[in-house]
Amino acid sequence: MSSQHPRVISFPITGMSCAACASRIERVLNRLPGTVANVNFATEKAQVELTDGRTQPGAVIAAVRKSGYEVAPEQVELALAGMSCAACAGRIEKVLNALEGVSATVNFAAERAHVEYQPGLADVDSLLARIEKAGFSASVVDEAAREAAKRRKQEEWRGMRWQFGLAALFTLPLMAEMIGMFMGYHEVIPRWLQWALATPVQFWCGRHFYRNAWNALRGGSANMDVLVALGTSVAYLYSAVVVLSGDHHGHVYFEASAAIITLVLLGKLLEARAKAKTGAAIEGLLGLQPQVAHVEVDGQLQDRAVASLRVGDVFVVRPGESIPLDGVVLEGVSEINESMLTGESVPVLKGEGDKVFAATLNHNGALRVQASGVGSDTALARIVRLVEQAQGSKASVQRLADKVSAVFVPVVVAISVSALLLGWWLTGQFTLSLVSAVAVLVIACPCALGLATPTAIMVGTGQGARNGILFRNADALERAQQLRTLVVDKTGTLTEGRPSVSDLLPVAGVSQARLLALALGLERDSEHPLARALVEHANSLSVEAVAVSDFQAQPGRGLSATVEGQTALLGSPRFLAEEGVAFDQAHMEALENSGKTAIGIAMGGTLQGYIGFADRLRADAASTVAALQARGVRVIMLTGDSPRVAAVVAAQVRVDDFIAGVLPQHKAEEVERLKSQGDGLVGMLGDGINDAPALAAADIGFAIGAGSDIALDTADVVLMRSQLASLLDAIDLSRATLGKVRQNLFFAFIYNVLGIPLAAFGLLNPVVAGAAMALSSVSVLSNSLLLRKWKPAIRSLSTHKR
Repeated sequence: MSSQHPRVISFPITGMSCAACASRIERVLNRLPGTVANVNFATEKAQVELTDGRTQPGAVIAAVRKSGYEVAPEQVELALAGMSCAACAGRIEKVLNALEGVSATVNFAAERAHVEYQPGLADVDSLLARIEKAGFSASVVDEAAREAAKRRKQEEWRGMRWQFGLAALFTLPLMAEMIGMFMGYHEVIPRWLQWALATPVQFWCGRHFYRNAWNALRGGSANMDVLVALGTSVAYLYSAVVVLSGDHHGHVYFEASAAIITLVLLGKLLEARAKAKTGAAIEGLLGLQPQVAHVEVDGQLQDRAVASLRVGDVFVVRPGESIPLDGVVLEGVSEINESMLTGESVPVLKGEGDKVFAATLNHNGALRVQASGVGSDTALARIVRLVEQAQGSKASVQRLADKVSAVFVPVVVAISVSALLLGWWLTGQFTLSLVSAVAVLVIACPCALGLATPTAIMVGTGQGARNGILFRNADALERAQQLRTLVVDKTGTLTEGRPSVSDLLPVAGVSQARLLALALGLERDSEHPLARALVEHANSLSVEAVAVSDFQAQPGRGLSATVEGQTALLGSPRFLAEEGVAFDQAHMEALENSGKTAIGIAMGGTLQGYIGFADRLRADAASTVAALQARGVRVIMLTGDSPRVAAVVAAQVRVDDFIAGVLPQHKAEEVERLKSQGDGLVGMLGDGINDAPALAAADIGFAIGAGSDIALDTADVVLMRSQLASLLDAIDLSRATLGKVRQNLFFAFIYNVLGIPLAAFGLLNPVVAGAAMALSSVSVLSNSLLLRKWKPAIRSLSTHKR
């Protein structure tokens, strides 16, 4: 009998349609050796007890998938503490990815880990435990964690400032010794006093270098703290030996070890301040949401914490106040400044039935609002999550830096030892060779490499969020400027997406009122833009809808229902023709040749008439297309409309090509076909539910922010403004950010490639090397922060002519 304790794993299962599915999975799992499985269809979860070691958790998950079901991975965002350089981030990433079923990326600049894990194989507690074991600390990112992290960073900042002040106080007299050496004077300060001044700097102000270095080495890796601790310790201990041995001819380097620690502390202090600025965008967004709401309770207003409100609660927003939650206006009219969401400063008029969003500013009227989104379900919370997700992800351009950082410290230590041994062998001077070895250790900086990409990504995505451009991840930010072909949906993208009824053309013997009543009965429950336009038009004329039954919709084609005992049809000309309805093609062509969308209505197999819809082009459609073409981007319009309507719109906006008559389910296929041609990255720009598969299929998907939640969840880049010109801003921001990344990486590589050999050949004083190392990270951060000056270009929205 096995002495191994049973292990119980629990995980969710998707794809089950009935209790029989649960029974089937249960049988499959129970066939595995040493397993006792229970699958609950109601909770859609499996609980499996592994009684011995014959079956591993991974085999259980594989068996579920082999049965045709899925164990969906889960994601968690972790806030990290205790990292001192990019090597620490690499260490955490390595230990997390060593766990079965875990895929993690760690962002040193953001101090975050984005982890995707397989339930049953890993859980949040095991992730946190593994990070703790590696010598760091972590917590799940939520509102409480954000506040805790903010307090922790403030405490760290105060501690670092105090440590630097103390180190500077003790090091300043030692600088007099260094200045004296340059002027030819020696022993300006007695050696015993130098030793006394350097000791608290080395072991008190610099104690965290030793602690972090020990944690790194214990975890099987090496980081910047190892280099600093090793280099300064060598200089300090050598000097101490010289003093204790009474060697009056040997040089001491107490001023070098103390100055290096002081300068590195200064660099860390400046680095912390600069890193705080890179995350200022999220802090700014979170600070916009008020903490108190005026809630209606039994007819009276009470001030309550926003966190305590629930969906359905009614609250009042007074003029000049920010809206606390997402909701629907019940009473009142006011202008709302939604610039924090869209980047658009022009206020939007809101009235009864309109949606309002948390943290937007109410200008001049009182509003009574019913909450529809609270907590993590508000638009603001989704934006913050999207920005945090982007800032925590890695761009592919960072992979080279990661590879270098992974082996950086061992290589530097090897170079330092080589400089010591070779220099001693060639020159016969141990002291000078030791100085060169110390200089190598303290000038090497993996931090600059580790900060080069993520800091630029953080600032770039933050600037995007401020201006209504949301990048889902770093790869999206990187790919946007590589766009070569853009597929653009017509309705709601090139056009405003607000069609209106322009023509009512009943056949002889049918009145306009009868035609409209038929159309209203068939369309009143549809969410299609044409249906909404038709319902609005019919309501304005007080038309009563006919009674319908047996309603059936056929996406992209039309719909059918039973009216007065007969089959009624409404849809595109192609749909009517396929159903055997005879109609006058000339009427349809006349409407379509003027750029209008035409639908036909039939009853009992007989045509009842036509309805034409007009949808205005966006004011910036033609100018945006022209600007994209000037950048070398091929623009292709994709639409479900007829070729005649598509040709009219294509001519107005001057697209390179168009594809008409595409059913919603085939849009993704068209995108895949264009990708297969191999002409560079293919993007998709759309806004509707029908666009979601195509957005997902594209190399990079852009969603207009006024579109559906599904499109916003699928797209790689969300343009919160309902302006096509925002696409150009997204590409410009992508180019600006990637430009900063390349500059940072070039500087980081050149700094190390030039600095380490100079130090190895004895051409750099250790103190100068320490100062250079301290400033290298700060310079990379400062260069990234220059992106905060980026602003969208001011463009004319007038129709482009050429």
